[in-house]
Amino acid sequence: MKRIVTGWLAACALAIGLFPAAASAAGYTQTKYPIVLVHGLFGFDNIGPVEYFYGIPSALRADGAKVYVVQVAAANSTEVRGEQLLTQVKQILAATGASKVNLMGHSHGGPTTRYVASVRPDLVASVTSIGGVNKGSTVADVLLGVAPAGTFSNTVLVSITNGLGTIINFLSGGGGLTQNSLAAAQSLSTAGSKKFNAAHPQGVPTSACGEGAYSVNGVAYYSWSGAKPYTNLLDIADPALTLTSLAFLGAKNDGLVSSCSSRLGKVIRDDYAINHLDEVNQTVGLTNLFETSPVTLFRQQANRLKNAGL
Repeated sequence: MKRIVTGWLAACALAIGLFPAAASAAGYTQTKYPIVLVHGLFGFDNIGPVEYFYGIPSALRADGAKVYVVQVAAANSTEVRGEQLLTQVKQILAATGASKVNLMGHSHGGPTTRYVASVRPDLVASVTSIGGVNKGSTVADVLLGVAPAGTFSNTVLVSITNGLGTIINFLSGGGGLTQNSLAAAQSLSTAGSKKFNAAHPQGVPTSACGEGAYSVNGVAYYSWSGAKPYTNLLDIADPALTLTSLAFLGAKNDGLVSSCSSRLGKVIRDDYAINHLDEVNQTVGLTNLFETSPVTLFRQQANRLKNAGL
């Protein structure tokens, strides 16, 4: 009997000890302003059960965040995508009554969110760039070099990629958005990014691989990215990212974007052992088992924003 009582007391003590830890999770991601997730090139909100930000929205919502996943053109210029995002931001603000949003953009979603923060900083509390193409991608440079505008190869490539973008938008319920893969490639090139940054410099590092301003016009800027193209033997996308990583000639990269190009504002890290798709927990969660989960990285950033009063 004594042994039973002792065991019961020990169990109660353990439960009491664990309770504060469990309670601390409540509200962990509860930011002041709604979080808006913005996809990259050939991205989507969801196609059937497959989310672009795989498992991330639900994880953020579980501990208090209001999360919205928008859909802009799968392939188009940063400015076109930015205007599409701005329209949706206004709709989210009208629906929620919030005065601002926290924008989180992956890949081409990085510059897309920056565009909105640049033209309407009064509507944006923060911009978080995840694997963002903030100073261009060598992969886009190579594609434009291999298939320059006006050539037959370019016509074929553009036709195929525009068609892919149209299919993606249709399957994800975003039909009607105009696709322009050539404009997308030009926006993501080094030259295109340089031109964009001249018009929208907020948060962009002035040095080759430094940090940018942490806050501009009342908008806080953050970034993080991976630097390991091949991370999971079961992920069918990893071999392709390993191949595209060769374009960077040994420079640290995630398979599609160099670490230096990804840097914006306050750099959390630019060397996680994850690749460009891992950054949004793709393919369907097949990421590096020996690195922090991408879902956790998004949760940590939401908590960071919460603690900053955003």
